[in-house]
Amino acid sequence: MPYRRLPNTDAARIKAMKDAIHKSMKTPPFQLAFSHQALQRLKSFHPLFEQAMQRHKQAFKNQTERSKTFNELSRKARLYISHFLQVMSFMIQRGELPENTRKYYGLSTESRGLPNLTTDNELLEWGQRVIDGDMERQKSGGKMITNPTGAVVRVHFEKFADAFHLQKDLQKITNQTLSKLASMRDQADEIILLVWNEVEARYGELSDDEKRIQAIEYGLKYVYRPHEKERATKLSVADERAYRFANAGKSKAPEKEMEEAEIAQKESNQLSLFSSN
Repeated sequence: MPYRRLPNTDAARIKAMKDAIHKSMKTPPFQLAFSHQALQRLKSFHPLFEQAMQRHKQAFKNQTERSKTFNELSRKARLYISHFLQVMSFMIQRGELPENTRKYYGLSTESRGLPNLTTDNELLEWGQRVIDGDMERQKSGGKMITNPTGAVVRVHFEKFADAFHLQKDLQKITNQTLSKLASMRDQADEIILLVWNEVEARYGELSDDEKRIQAIEYGLKYVYRPHEKERATKLSVADERAYRFANAGKSKAPEKEMEEAEIAQKESNQLSLFSSN
């Protein structure tokens, strides 16, 4: 026996509320299967919930669309900062820059290792160190590092930094709209449950099958359990075969009658011919 299943997604909640509202618009008030009070709650809450869902979808879309641009800016900034530090390290090895050059960038003078730039936060931290450190080093009369220069690194880093803060803002908006939507789900479920309970109560005197037929028009959903669904499918197939078999017998009957009529006509013609001879 199928059981009633309440909506468990926001889209399903919206559809359940819309179905009930649409049914109320096509049904005279005295024939409506749920109360006027439930209908008023439904009409008041539905647009608010749908608006909250649309805002979250739009916020998530904005964040997703900007992610591709942000990832590319992040990749380029990481590449330029890494190459700049590598060139600086090579120049020290070749004796073109003094060993203490590394201290301007917050690096140890006793190690040739480069900082980890895996995460965006690490990139933001070390990128700012490189920009500030290179400005201070050049003010002290240090030799310019090229391929890339500090100015080129600054351009790509600032683009990344702006995109980073924008992406954080978009994530914040997405989280806020999601929190708002989540806070409304309990109320949505409460109203839908109220409407569905009243609809089923209205048709409570009908048989189970007839009650489900009437309730489905108001948006109620009924589903079979796995073992019931398999059994229902087998019964449906068996019923279809029985129906086809019954109709097949009926459809062949007229054909058989026509065939017998043609044989009788032929025999009659032969008898007539024999009599005339």
